[in-house]
Amino acid sequence: MTERQTGPYPIAHLHRAVELEIAAILHDDMTNAEKVSLRDGRLVRRSGSEREYLFSCKGWKDAFGSKDLLIRTSRSRGPWERAGATRSPDGKIRVTTEADLGTEPVNAQLVEDDTVGLVALTERLGQMGAGASAMNLTAAGWLVGQGKPKTGRCADTERFVPGYGKRQLNGRQRQAVERALDSELTFVWGPPGTGKTEVVASIVEGCYRQGLRVLFLAPTHVAVDQALLRMCDLLAREPQFESGLVQRAGDIAVASLAAKYGEQIDRGRIGDRLAGELDTEIGRITTGLAGVRGGIARHEEAARATTGRQELGGRLAAAGRSVLDAEAEVNAAAGQVARVQEQMAHIGIPSGMFARRKQARLDALDTELYRHRLVWEAGRQRLGDARADHQRCESELAAIDSALPGILARVQGLPPVARLREDADRLQKRLDDLQKQRQKIAETVRSRCRVLGTTVSKAVQTRRLLDEVDVVVIDEAGMVNLPSAWYTAGLARKRVVLAGDFRQLPAVTRGSSNRKASAQDIEHSRLWMDRDAFHAAGLVDPQGGARVDDSRMVALNEQYRMRRAICAVVNEVAYPDAPLLTGRREETRLPPSPLIDGPLVLIDTSGRVPDRGRRNAHTTNAVHEAAIHELIRGLQYDTVLPARKHTGLAEGERPADRLAVICPYKNQKKALNTSLAHRFGQTYDGVVDTVHRFQGSQRPLVVIDTVAGAGDRLGFFYGGVGLSSATCRLLNVALSRAQDHLVLVANIEVMHRGLSPTSEAARMLGYFEKHAQRLPVEELVPVRSAADLSGLAPEELARPAFFPADEVSRAVEWDIVHARRSIDIYCAFLAATPVRYWLRRLAPRIAAGMRVTVHTRQHDPGTRDADLVVTLRSAGCQVETRERMHEKVLIVDDTVLWHGSLNLLAHGGSTDLMMRITDATSCERVRRIVDRARMDRPARSWPTAPRRSTKTPPANGISPGDVVDGRLYLRVPFAEKDEAKSLVQAKWDPTHELWHVAASVPRTRLSRWLPDGT
Repeated sequence: MTERQTGPYPIAHLHRAVELEIAAILHDDMTNAEKVSLRDGRLVRRSGSEREYLFSCKGWKDAFGSKDLLIRTSRSRGPWERAGATRSPDGKIRVTTEADLGTEPVNAQLVEDDTVGLVALTERLGQMGAGASAMNLTAAGWLVGQGKPKTGRCADTERFVPGYGKRQLNGRQRQAVERALDSELTFVWGPPGTGKTEVVASIVEGCYRQGLRVLFLAPTHVAVDQALLRMCDLLAREPQFESGLVQRAGDIAVASLAAKYGEQIDRGRIGDRLAGELDTEIGRITTGLAGVRGGIARHEEAARATTGRQELGGRLAAAGRSVLDAEAEVNAAAGQVARVQEQMAHIGIPSGMFARRKQARLDALDTELYRHRLVWEAGRQRLGDARADHQRCESELAAIDSALPGILARVQGLPPVARLREDADRLQKRLDDLQKQRQKIAETVRSRCRVLGTTVSKAVQTRRLLDEVDVVVIDEAGMVNLPSAWYTAGLARKRVVLAGDFRQLPAVTRGSSNRKASAQDIEHSRLWMDRDAFHAAGLVDPQGGARVDDSRMVALNEQYRMRRAICAVVNEVAYPDAPLLTGRREETRLPPSPLIDGPLVLIDTSGRVPDRGRRNAHTTNAVHEAAIHELIRGLQYDTVLPARKHTGLAEGERPADRLAVICPYKNQKKALNTSLAHRFGQTYDGVVDTVHRFQGSQRPLVVIDTVAGAGDRLGFFYGGVGLSSATCRLLNVALSRAQDHLVLVANIEVMHRGLSPTSEAARMLGYFEKHAQRLPVEELVPVRSAADLSGLAPEELARPAFFPADEVSRAVEWDIVHARRSIDIYCAFLAATPVRYWLRRLAPRIAAGMRVTVHTRQHDPGTRDADLVVTLRSAGCQVETRERMHEKVLIVDDTVLWHGSLNLLAHGGSTDLMMRITDATSCERVRRIVDRARMDRPARSWPTAPRRSTKTPPANGISPGDVVDGRLYLRVPFAEKDEAKSLVQAKWDPTHELWHVAASVPRTRLSRWLPDGT
């Protein structure tokens, strides 16, 4: 993409960055976006470049009908294209788009268009580059280090902030307020819990009392409303407050703001109050005008009826004359016919001497007769038409004569039509004047505003929010991309204030992670889209350290949210260069519980490793899910959290008031949501979510599920190193949500192996290991033996539990014996010995009517695994096959779930610690995962011929089945490599491009990967 070299610096760079961002969004797979799936489409209309399609849809979302959307066919990997969609009464979805989806698209998907605000931003930047926008380029330039904005400190703050001396503000907070009220540019660095909202509200209040108009911006509706609520509290006693001194542009998202100040700040409601009398007058005039126009319409109807009566009378007379004329014409033609016929009869039959002459005369008369008959027939036709027309006229005249008296009666008593028309003109002119005044109400409302709150996106998309903007205040500025921050700063005539934390969540951008972009474009996106204003202004050094001595920035350094120990771990991770002080008391607001005896709690799940063979296994962890489930069970018992299905909870006692469970990945979030819905008896919004959704909130108890330990990698969440890295920012947000207690669930061994020792995540682990209360996972999820099962009470039997590898088979046998309805075995591979072993134990249950279903891969015909499928079916098992299956679980009665590396029918037993969970929702979730994993079509076609028993050609002289230097070489398909590594510790030989194991491994365990005959 070429960069436009137009306009002042850095407009071209910003413009290009936004265009790259738009391109990245349109080429994104939208994996995590909310989608609507369409099917059975057809092209119904095409006009120019626009096409209209009709689709069927089962899961339509009404919200999509009012949004800008993107569309593409389901299997497409091309860019998304813009579209609009509406739902017809018959349920069909009508889509208009310029995208060519074909004449009969089978499937398509809709997503919300996230490029709308960015497109508006490119237009604004383009106008500025062309010199067509009256922006303050000087103020905008301050954000990228241009110029030298004036910095000072207000010496008379009490004058502008009433009661300033008595306000509960610490030294740094006062410094921020005083600097902002006497500087052209102020950055307020506000780490979590440092009272940034109070500081910002005081700054806005002071700016207002200095006679300045303030535009307050934040990236989200919630952030806008939370700050605006405090500003309203400070300004509610102002005389102009009721008439729109503080206003909100856009929908109010925070219920408390809407309830307390909605009438005073909502622009629509303010206008309604001011326009009440005007609307009443408009309604009266409109009603009167409608009556006058109705009278005019009745006069016009009577005039039309009278004129129509006259016209029909004339038509009837003309029709009568036409009948007479036609009759005369017919009679005349009939006389001519009779005359000619008489002459022909007189001549008779030609004979004698003058026969030829007579015949010639007869021929002439015959021709004349034909001509007269044509005239006669035409006359008869005209006569019939004339008579029909005459009859129609008579009928219409009769109808008008019948209706005319009633029509004339309706105009009796009405003023003359000319007078009514004069009245209509006068009323219309009055109505136009009133409506113009009504339209100016919006301008009046805007002119009364001194403090306006809205989102950054709306400020970019709306051309005129205030008549004049003196001060722009951007809150949560660390979450605002640089082009948006630069543009909105340019709206300020006099002053810019930015508040936020550049070590919490950054703006969500995609350009720098666009795999289809060039390296140059990715770097450009990082520099001009990803950076926040703090970095762009040079307040953060290349290593991520804060330049706290810069006169443009005030760093708030005392927090009031977290207990001292929680603050210490946050400092360790995110603020080692500017550690926060703690200004709150150490008491906890929660009831006592030995499970959370201190501010920091560590649940170490080392040694408890769930199944690692799944795709994206690192994004879920069943061990952690069970541990958190049991932790919450214990906290319910200790009355820290409400019991299952407890109702009538007061504010502050609900689960979402006391607890937050934060995890890095959505897959684990879904699992925890299901588990905790069972634990509480219902789903509570805001209890479990990913880090991004908890920005701006706080809870007395926070549980952080690291998830790590289930896969062969930690995942992107832990990949960053450095104070400016995404990992540091995400961990900072997660840790700093906690007020009183912070619980970390982590597999310490796995994480230490995968983390850089200098990373922020490693420092977090080290701090917890050194300072946190240790809560052994065994106290939450006990380790049991098979013999324990028979002696457990039902409540204890329902608890999750671990079983050592040598106890798993006997414990599974116990569950098989006690099964009541069904047994489902998920096992990708089969082996003869374990199949025979378990069939002996399953046979009595099958004979008793138990449904036993084996879910396995679709095996090549003629193979040993395929023969074992026949054996299972012969024994009475149902067998369901699926290509590329990886799941290894056992489900009993849709209630008991065995989870881990349990290849029940593939080898002698588990090699890891297994987990037994009694939870119907977990079983159902596993079934849904399996169903979603089913492929739409086979990855390959199955061979019809039996597999050859010969070895494959040698690879560099070595073939599968060969033993070389103590290594037995194998033929392992790519899809089965993880299975081979897990089951027989197979290793890859890159030189010979084959997998191998120790030659001492029994070949019975390797049969599937060895050629026949070996």
